[in-house]
Amino acid sequence: MRVKIKEVNSSREIKSWHQFSRDLYADDDDYISHIDQDIDSIFNPNENSEFETGDAKRWVAVENDRIVGRIAAFYTNKHQQSGLGFFDCIDDQEIANCLFDVGNQWVKEMGFDRVEAPVNFGERDKYWGLLVSGFKSPSYQENYNFPYYQKLFENYGFKVCIEQTTSEGRPGQIDLFKYQRFSERISRSGSYRIEHYSHRESERFVKDFVTIYNDAWKHHSHFVPFTVDRVRSLFAEMKPIIREELLVFMYDKDKPIGFYLSIIELNQIFKHINGNMNWWGKLKFYYYLKTKKITKIRGIIFGVTSEYQNKGLYALMIMDVYKTIVENPYIESTELAWIGDFNPKMHALFKSLNAQPSKVHFTYEKLL
Repeated sequence: MRVKIKEVNSSREIKSWHQFSRDLYADDDDYISHIDQDIDSIFNPNENSEFETGDAKRWVAVENDRIVGRIAAFYTNKHQQSGLGFFDCIDDQEIANCLFDVGNQWVKEMGFDRVEAPVNFGERDKYWGLLVSGFKSPSYQENYNFPYYQKLFENYGFKVCIEQTTSEGRPGQIDLFKYQRFSERISRSGSYRIEHYSHRESERFVKDFVTIYNDAWKHHSHFVPFTVDRVRSLFAEMKPIIREELLVFMYDKDKPIGFYLSIIELNQIFKHINGNMNWWGKLKFYYYLKTKKITKIRGIIFGVTSEYQNKGLYALMIMDVYKTIVENPYIESTELAWIGDFNPKMHALFKSLNAQPSKVHFTYEKLL
């Protein structure tokens, strides 16, 4: 066989595994490198709780002493799931097949007969799905790839199991009069109120997030409840990039019932970093964080507890986000990401906002 598959273990091998992707996309002006430290934390048992009942491995494909592809595989017994991810490869079906084979063989040896790809070893709001439409402006922690990857996956026998849509909304496109009337009517029908996240009261908002999320998503397939410790850690990690006015919480009197959380589009900063948050990368990051005028925000999660899901309360949160956007002279749009084809209510909501689909990702599956 002209291609050798090598497992990645040493720090030098891991560095080469990261660098291959940057070399592969060197001539692609739209490519923005993932941050090495973000990816490595996924493969660190001390930082990723999925290792409590699972494992992960990385490999590279080598031809004539040159790396020509990479992949990772993972499984978790807790959720009875296995997957392949972080796939990059030159346009060569044989090399792609070798990479798919080694990952699939390993998860099969671990007792699994089905694999998803390309997916993440953890939360599926990041590094999840193959980009098949909208090869422009990749967002932070979002998979970006060449168009030919779809052929490599489907020729191997992967079948689409989830279609994920990202839409982009602009203030001028929203029928403001309609939403004003609707939100005013909703406001009169109950004792609802909006609060913005506050660092000073972070513990209260962390607990409210857990309450809302675990109730709102409990009926979804693949539901994994959040713990207070996990969310506290996430909010602490995000503290440097959080803008309090973009984290919207909704209450019925003092009862937490919904949230609409957005962050600034970090890839507008990370495109200057080249994938490594070492000391120099951190200096550049904080410089651009202070000086760069961010033009896009990204809605990362939107939810309403099950008791309140059919009351139209989303309108109150949308109007609040709309107000925040128009008051900021630099923000031009908001991106609404990772809406699966199994969620028609959210698709209908975005259609009513005149949000335009901007990207599509496919999650594939294959029986082993």
